[in-house]
Amino acid sequence: MSTQPAIRAAGLHRTYGEGEAAFEAVRGVDLVVEAGTVVALLGTNGAGKTSALEVVEGLAPASAGEVSILGLDPVTDRAEVRRRTGILLQSSGFPADLTVAETLHMWASTITSPRPVDDALAEQDLAGRADVRVRSLSGGETRRLDLTCTLLGDPEVVFLDEPTTGLDPESRRRVWDLIRSLRDRGRSVLLTTHHLEEAEALADRVAIMHAGRIVREGTPTDLSQERPATIRFEAAPELGDLDDLPASAGVTTERGSTTVETHDLQRTLTALLGDAAARDVRLRGLEARSASLESVFLSVAEGASR
Repeated sequence: MSTQPAIRAAGLHRTYGEGEAAFEAVRGVDLVVEAGTVVALLGTNGAGKTSALEVVEGLAPASAGEVSILGLDPVTDRAEVRRRTGILLQSSGFPADLTVAETLHMWASTITSPRPVDDALAEQDLAGRADVRVRSLSGGETRRLDLTCTLLGDPEVVFLDEPTTGLDPESRRRVWDLIRSLRDRGRSVLLTTHHLEEAEALADRVAIMHAGRIVREGTPTDLSQERPATIRFEAAPELGDLDDLPASAGVTTERGSTTVETHDLQRTLTALLGDAAARDVRLRGLEARSASLESVFLSVAEGASR
């Protein structure tokens, strides 16, 4: 495996317009995708994620900063970069009158060394739809066709922009397995998604953008540890003030529900259940959740709205 990053962005800026009307959508983004890893790029509303991604993909110029793909410039070395990368956009715009097979053969004609079309169709469970026209496909089938074209050249670096949009749960899991198989084969993936559990399940590292900058970055586990775990149950006045819980646990009760936030879930839950048992109190609606990537993302979004 190469020691050179598959993707590197340093000090990336992108500005729309000029003078007083100028708007800086990307404000100094640094991003690295190591070879053979999956990195998820997440963003709050208007964070600049799409603007940054277009520059990294080579679809738009940077206002400042540097980008390299496999050590190459995605603009000046576009022919070489294009041969070694696959890009899945949010929508493809394939001709509606072509069949699925015709679309793939057309796409294969633009690739230096395409995989066999029949193999690619089977991989995305589209073999039975080969003779169906694109306009007659469901949203999920169209998305799978997009993905099939993206991977037809067996690219070393793959950009996946919302790859599971419109897919049913079974198809989503198939795409997850496919992304894992890409990583297992040493491919590098930059993934954007609105599904936080998708990023949590697939990504080696996660970068969260807000207001044009990356404000959180790390492994899903490391990021999650920044936030407390949560215990909730229907308020039980018989428990009193819950003085036996660890001192670091925070307790709030409102609208008939008690919430306990803690960075030591096991110890806090053990103390809570012990107290309830000693007082013969049944904790109704009890649920305990470890911190998640969702809680980290929401903390960024909530902070942005204040």
